[in-house]
Amino acid sequence: MIFQKFFGKVLHHGQLSIKHVFSLFCFIFAFWSLYRYFPEIFPQWVEELIFKPLIWLLPTFWLVRQVEKEKLASLGLTKKNLFPAIYWGVGLGVIFAAEGLMTNILKYQGLHLPELNYSPLSLIGLILLSFVTAFSEEIVFRGYIFTRLWRIWQNEWLANLVSAFLFALIHLPIGLFVLSYAPMIMIAYLFFVFVYGFGAAFVFGRSENILSAILMHVFWSWPIILFR
Repeated sequence: MIFQKFFGKVLHHGQLSIKHVFSLFCFIFAFWSLYRYFPEIFPQWVEELIFKPLIWLLPTFWLVRQVEKEKLASLGLTKKNLFPAIYWGVGLGVIFAAEGLMTNILKYQGLHLPELNYSPLSLIGLILLSFVTAFSEEIVFRGYIFTRLWRIWQNEWLANLVSAFLFALIHLPIGLFVLSYAPMIMIAYLFFVFVYGFGAAFVFGRSENILSAILMHVFWSWPIILFR
């Protein structure tokens, strides 16, 4: 099987390998960069509902279940700490949403609201799609990469910094091939992604429930949609 060849041998139950963490990242980065390199020929919903789960989630779930022999609850898919997850995710998410609004005001020297030509149905679709995107990305980077690095290194802050750096790096292909950012804008873009990634891992570390990071991700992404 392709995953077996790429990630290596199966571990005993409860055993972790840093090789699998970085192999997963390299696997996703390589295939996602290849996908981003080609012109966008599929609508966003196809990308988020089909391609991203195949490239991001499938190998992650396979690693957890077939290699680590662990339950998906180890990714933060749990009902535990549900209310702390909600107020951590919404609370810090509102702060990041406010940051997006302030960035818009500073960029345009005043509040710049683009025309929103969304029907109620398409707006609901966008909201649902943002949750799907958040689920895929948070499962991989907070649920798997952050938690495994934390458990291996026994250092939350180091695991947070490294996982946030990798999260910023995975956004490099879209900045290069889709958005075509100039160097300075690219640096600023990746920095803000890094700051978000650090904050998402922080709230997830407090709640140990992936819902906190998903909610924060949704709040973080909508100012980008509305105030770009």
